[in-house]
Amino acid sequence: MANSTAKPSKTSTAPHNQLPLVDSHGGSVVDSPRANGDHRVSIALPCGYFDAGICRSCSLLDVAYADQLAAKQARARELIDPFAAPHRQSIDWLAPAASEVGGFRTKAKLVIGGTTDAPTLGILDTDQHGVDLEGCPIVAPSIRGVLPSLAAFITTARLVPYDIPARRGELKYLIVTANARGELMLRFVLRSTESIARIRKHLPTLRAELPQLRVVTVNLLPEHKAVLEGEEEVALTDENALELPFDDVTLRLLPRSFVQTNNDIAARLYATGAAWAAEFEPDTVWDLYCGVGGFALHLARALAPRWSSSSREAERIETPSQRVTGVELSEDAVASAAMAAASLDLDAIFIAADATQWARQRESAPGLVVVNPPRRGIGPDLAAWLESSGVNHVLYSSCNAESLARDLAAMPTLTPVRAQVFDMFPHTSHFETLVLLERA
Repeated sequence: MANSTAKPSKTSTAPHNQLPLVDSHGGSVVDSPRANGDHRVSIALPCGYFDAGICRSCSLLDVAYADQLAAKQARARELIDPFAAPHRQSIDWLAPAASEVGGFRTKAKLVIGGTTDAPTLGILDTDQHGVDLEGCPIVAPSIRGVLPSLAAFITTARLVPYDIPARRGELKYLIVTANARGELMLRFVLRSTESIARIRKHLPTLRAELPQLRVVTVNLLPEHKAVLEGEEEVALTDENALELPFDDVTLRLLPRSFVQTNNDIAARLYATGAAWAAEFEPDTVWDLYCGVGGFALHLARALAPRWSSSSREAERIETPSQRVTGVELSEDAVASAAMAAASLDLDAIFIAADATQWARQRESAPGLVVVNPPRRGIGPDLAAWLESSGVNHVLYSSCNAESLARDLAAMPTLTPVRAQVFDMFPHTSHFETLVLLERA
């Protein structure tokens, strides 16, 4: 395993691929800070890349972790406290859920640069040259430990890194996802099918070397544009979904489905949401923007004993599958969630649809709505529907406290009563906030 406290030894000056190993909150990396006289030194976590000015994806590495966490809590309170109900003295803020400071990132999206014989796995500099980050200290050890083998495989299979300026080459990215058991999903993002036969030929040797590889696919991205993956996925293994165990709930991940990049914090986030919901025992739950079913399945598991013993079941519920409904635009994510629900025998169904349109077409509201939108928030249309729907409780999980505040302003009768910061993205200014809203 590479030593992240030393300066990297594999920085290519050859023209490179496309976007970087995205930073720890999903954005793109960065220029050469040293060229601008930036000589900051890592404090929260030793990182030779940061100290050398090679990568500043983790922009707060020079801030002690306790100070990072305190600043995130203060920012969340600054934005959300003004929306507390007038009759309440304050929102019940729980202590922030702190992450491990290193090795927490369980999904790595690596740009492939350099050459076939000397590939780089990491990011791009401003000149679109490959910068190798095989020793990145925020990446989970189960991923970091296989990167040398994947670099060697690129050479063995004669995979040509994609050259942006020349618009030639084949291999754009490697996307590696790990679960809590150290099992891996590996995706080769290619320009065309040209390299697939060679990948297939050499894959048995790679899997013998790395038996933890459970799912291997090729994603085809023929377009020359700043996206991470294309529409077509080619399976190279019999297994097509990676299991994601979270305590007593195991999710399933198909290759083109979104998953949080910090498994430990995601587990605490889902468990907390389920525990809060269990306190008021909603008869039905809608999980909008449900992804692969993280909240929906945890709530279904937590509430199942209460539902099975409730005398209201026959009166309110026609079929058990109507207890929890997850709605998500991504068909792959819905398929992932449905697989997990079936394997867990939980009362949950999942629908591929636009969350706002689907909700506005319903004739009545459930006992609880969960929303976990992208950074832009739920937006005015869904906020207006929630405000007028009559739903008594909303669990809002936000990765952008600014858009959360905008949405709260549009729902004045749904006021926050409890909140907690979950540090999904250490060493950046980003964080997740879970808020319980109650009808005033």
